[in-house]
Amino acid sequence: MMVAALWTTLAGAAPIVIAHRGASGQRPEHTLASYALAIEEGADFIEPDLVSTKDHILVARHENEISGTTNVADHPEFATRRTTKTIDGHSVTGWFTEDFTLAELKTLRARERLPKLRPGNTAYDGQFEIPTFAEIIALAQAAPRKVGLYPETKHPGYFAAIGLPLEPPLLATLTKAGYGKRSDPIFIQSFEAGNLKALRKITDIALIQLIESGMSPDGVSYDVMLTPAGLREVATYADGIGPNKDRVVPRDAAGKLETPTTLIADAHAAGLKVHPWTFRSENYFLPADFRSAGGPAAPGDAAAEYKLFYSLGVDGVFADYPATALAAR
Repeated sequence: MMVAALWTTLAGAAPIVIAHRGASGQRPEHTLASYALAIEEGADFIEPDLVSTKDHILVARHENEISGTTNVADHPEFATRRTTKTIDGHSVTGWFTEDFTLAELKTLRARERLPKLRPGNTAYDGQFEIPTFAEIIALAQAAPRKVGLYPETKHPGYFAAIGLPLEPPLLATLTKAGYGKRSDPIFIQSFEAGNLKALRKITDIALIQLIESGMSPDGVSYDVMLTPAGLREVATYADGIGPNKDRVVPRDAAGKLETPTTLIADAHAAGLKVHPWTFRSENYFLPADFRSAGGPAAPGDAAAEYKLFYSLGVDGVFADYPATALAAR
């Protein structure tokens, strides 16, 4: 008797749950506490965004500008380091990791990036350090079960241009920790195709091309990238794509879901995994179809959104609340 496959993922296995910046819906993002909670909840992978310090050590922050995620503005000794820079074509004012040594960054403490939407997380403001990539790896390797790593290189072209390329310390840290094979539980992701193409030449680790709207920071059209021919090109250097989830199921002007695109089928036809981002439980982020009463910060029916995307065959999801993604799976 033939039994239908439960999953329509590329490999036919269950989709992975990637803890986006850790369990960032429940703890300030990119802290060891956030990653530890994600591991405790059962996440398959934990995801650190990586930027460089002045002394060329990789740390986990959403951006290299850190005023929104740390208490750096409260440190008078660093007041003169507030500056304006051009990052990927955008003028940004604040404090930047590349202007601090690791020792200096360790004097700062993390704070919640979305306090109005996640007021509960503000109870942890001031408690946690900025972790290094090596510390995050050590946490994952100390877990009682296998936990994968899913680092993102943030602004790699910018960091290379200022003499702090991300690739050498990234691969050196991974090699020291015993990673380097295609079969290892790790994906390296980037919005920059050039970064991934360079990595493909020097590592066997699986790579993921992130997809947004418009142009990539290194001048590649994401729309062209998502055509069948473009996906075949991506498959020459990457193992999968990480699209904005609206690229999989668009929303109309009122925020309601429209007909799913053919992206998953097209990507699978090119041999590419599909890991869309970012799944969050608050009404503010959910499609109108799944929102509840109670305002932007109230939780909606996030499980329904996960189940929709699982039914479409995604190979993984980036989740701020990994326990919710796992329960829906």
